[in-house]
Amino acid sequence: MKAKIVPILAFFSLISLFFFSCEDQNYKEYKGYSPVYLSYKDLRSSVAEVQNVDLKNPGKIYFKDNYIFIVEELKGIHVFDDTNPASPVKKGFVKLPGVVDISVSGNIMYADSYVDLVVLDVQDVENIKEVGRITDVLPYTIPISKTDYPTTYVDKDKGVVIDWELKTIKEKIVNVINPYPIYYNSGMDFLYKSNSMGASSGVSGTGIGAGGSMARFGIKGNALYLVNSNVLKIFDISGKTTPVEVNELSTGWNVETMFLQANHMFLGTTTGMSVFDISNPFSPSSLTFFTHARSCDPVVVDDTLAYITLRTGTNCGGIQNVLDIVNIKDITKPTLVISYFMTNPYGLGKSGDLLFICDGNAGLKVYNSADPKTLLGNLIFTYPNIQAYDVIPVGKLLVLIGADGLFQYDYSDIKNITLLSKIQIAK
Repeated sequence: MKAKIVPILAFFSLISLFFFSCEDQNYKEYKGYSPVYLSYKDLRSSVAEVQNVDLKNPGKIYFKDNYIFIVEELKGIHVFDDTNPASPVKKGFVKLPGVVDISVSGNIMYADSYVDLVVLDVQDVENIKEVGRITDVLPYTIPISKTDYPTTYVDKDKGVVIDWELKTIKEKIVNVINPYPIYYNSGMDFLYKSNSMGASSGVSGTGIGAGGSMARFGIKGNALYLVNSNVLKIFDISGKTTPVEVNELSTGWNVETMFLQANHMFLGTTTGMSVFDISNPFSPSSLTFFTHARSCDPVVVDDTLAYITLRTGTNCGGIQNVLDIVNIKDITKPTLVISYFMTNPYGLGKSGDLLFICDGNAGLKVYNSADPKTLLGNLIFTYPNIQAYDVIPVGKLLVLIGADGLFQYDYSDIKNITLLSKIQIAK
């Protein structure tokens, strides 16, 4: 009887070894980046105003009622009282995971938080609080990882991805074409009331603030626009704290920026400028598309001209660093007026005949643009030692964000542009 036990045990051992071997063949082990998750529950209970948070990775900027809001990429929002631009006062930091873009109507701020649209009451800047949220309305967003090792599968059910951890990964081999979403708000890789210098008592309940040329959020009346790579979402915000999605339009591919001017929306894409009629704010209609070389392209416009910067060194695939000036007098037939080579242009701003260009490591450049065909010969001022990213001209105040922080200039005397203050990033 005992003699039979050995063969039987050997048989089961072989069977077990066979199954374990098959199981091992269904797994792979490698060194790579594994997602660090924030649960949806924690995401939706994370909004808080805290103090003593340094500016480290500045993104989009926004100006309203003598207050400057600076997005800390994917982390939150810095708030500064700018009643005296020569000495801005830090009022606090709003913790908001996943934030990249913001827009303000009255005293209500709308901000993205990974997959959610969050509504914040900013009337009292020392007590900013969440007053509304629409969940799962934005594309699932993942932060960019390094490219020296592969990334593993992202499980959306576990929450949002807030970081990547380098580790040894053992995972089951699954045949998937797109293992995780590829949408990403790029931010750093990525407007125009006069500025009152009176006493600041809080964010008012009226008016719309000013964002830079890199913005993807915009407001016209009671319509809130959110654009991502290929979709424009439109919300009715007549109920300020309870936005309602009322429309969604396809915008074509690779939309980078949004600029609103009167009854028109200008979308900067990697292949051109798309123009929409928004005279009916809740139902935009496509008017035309101006094609340019493939590149990232912020755009600003005045009554008859559009100014578009194209740059290299991004995920947009561009091979040119230029400024395109486009005639939009006939909005349905935009035509190129002239192109100028630049160093590595990012955001730009327009105030009267003044054109402000953030030309990467070539700094801030200020031109008289009265005659677009002689622009380069009309350079008024340059700050070459700033890695400039985006600007907001407000009255005679210029607010600039760059790699080193926030800079403010008084350009009331264009022959003597004066640096008023700077808020440097923490090293």
